[in-house]
Amino acid sequence: MTFFITTAIDYTNGEPHIGHAYEKVLADAIARYQRLKGNDVFFLTGVDQHGQKVQQSAQKQGVAPAEFVDRLTEKFLALWKKLDIGYDGWAATTEPIHKRCVQAMLQLLWEKGDFYRAKRTGYYSVRQEQFLTDKERGEDGEFGPEWGEVVLLEEENYYFKLAQHRQWLLDLIDARSAAGRPLVTPDFRVAELRNAVEKLSGDLCISRPKSRLEWGIELPFDKDFVTYVWFDALSNYVSFAGYDPTPGADQSVFRSRWPAIHVIGKDILIPPHGIYWPIMLKACGFADDDIPSLLVHGWWNIAGAKMSKSTGNSVDPDVLADAFGVAALRYYLLSDIATGRDADFSEERLVQRYNGDLANSLGNLLNRSLSMAKRYREGVLRKPPASPLDGFVAEKVAAYSRRMDAFETHAAIESAWEVIIRCNAYVEESAPWKLAKDPAAAEKLDEVLYSLAESLRIVSILITPFLPASADAIRSQLAWGGAIGMDRCAWGGLADGHRLGDPVPVFPRLG
Repeated sequence: MTFFITTAIDYTNGEPHIGHAYEKVLADAIARYQRLKGNDVFFLTGVDQHGQKVQQSAQKQGVAPAEFVDRLTEKFLALWKKLDIGYDGWAATTEPIHKRCVQAMLQLLWEKGDFYRAKRTGYYSVRQEQFLTDKERGEDGEFGPEWGEVVLLEEENYYFKLAQHRQWLLDLIDARSAAGRPLVTPDFRVAELRNAVEKLSGDLCISRPKSRLEWGIELPFDKDFVTYVWFDALSNYVSFAGYDPTPGADQSVFRSRWPAIHVIGKDILIPPHGIYWPIMLKACGFADDDIPSLLVHGWWNIAGAKMSKSTGNSVDPDVLADAFGVAALRYYLLSDIATGRDADFSEERLVQRYNGDLANSLGNLLNRSLSMAKRYREGVLRKPPASPLDGFVAEKVAAYSRRMDAFETHAAIESAWEVIIRCNAYVEESAPWKLAKDPAAAEKLDEVLYSLAESLRIVSILITPFLPASADAIRSQLAWGGAIGMDRCAWGGLADGHRLGDPVPVFPRLG
């Protein structure tokens, strides 16, 4: 069985921002941890390239939509490479494999009678590319600024019978929570989703006439329409995983991967991922156990306000990575926010976390440990029969695993750093520089030097999901190679007589 993790695909009408970076680094850390556990992993991410906003933006620049999205896609690809995002599949919604899958899903639902055609008059949000109802109005009766430009349209379209699945979705939410595998994580989002489903009353418009929008996937049963961008974008989770809705198609590859964990932002939980998507899958014949789980993360804000280019407070992760380094950015994003909650972004805080945790704490421990081993034992370790750090490290490894299994990356980092903090204290308590002067303390000195190196070996495994390149550099200095995994976190991995490498700064301080 493969551990399948996906992220929301990035909308190519905008530049990459810090929220995109956090989501990808979070998913990447979870995927890397699952690989450490020995699981096969399929990590899918990508770009959402269709829609009215894309078409309008391309027209403003005087280029074809395909050229416009290709330019922005290259920026996303370059950034994920820079941030060391190790995805296995790339989803671009203009790809033929995606188009074929979406059209097959549309045809399946059309033949099942889940769509109907109707003419309606209603208010339409150009920004969100959806029709609005009275429940979207504020207390003053107006549509809020979050909807952008709102226009009154009279239009004939195709509608998906969404509301008839309301009770099924409520029952699914309750059943999954009772079974200990909630549809949404963290838990406080479950009530939020359930309340939204309770209010579900209307059907979903799943088409746009070509007279208004040409840049989309054509309905297979009516060439005058393209499908709604959310129906298109959400389907990437199955189309690029090998799903084929055609009756009798071989689903073996897809079944080996599915169901997935979707990592998404809180702004797209309701209604697309929490309501539209599970109902789409149910209508296509997916069983209740095959409905994917949603890991919903919060926002990075500035002084409590959501980042936005329109307000001038956005942060470019590409610039941050160049200025402070990839390790500093990845570590800050994963350690300074609780998964599912919001946090305030601060460059000063980023520098403080890097200098304090990476340069001063971990980097200094590595340098001191290797330098003392080289000075007192020419870099050769003697394995003692026991160590005072053995049980403590095992306890923290267990805590780390529990927290990573719960997607609490910030808490897992804390567990790893408790080992580092304890080791630094152990250096001061044992004072190897004093032991080295006493021939009678030779065995104690060997015990201290081995305990520090062995702890660093295990720490290098624990930080692999968060800082893969830095973890490799630490293992190189420890001269310890081969396959890594959580099963190699057991104490005693460094053999008697193991020769360590030379210390080289892994985390130079930021000025």
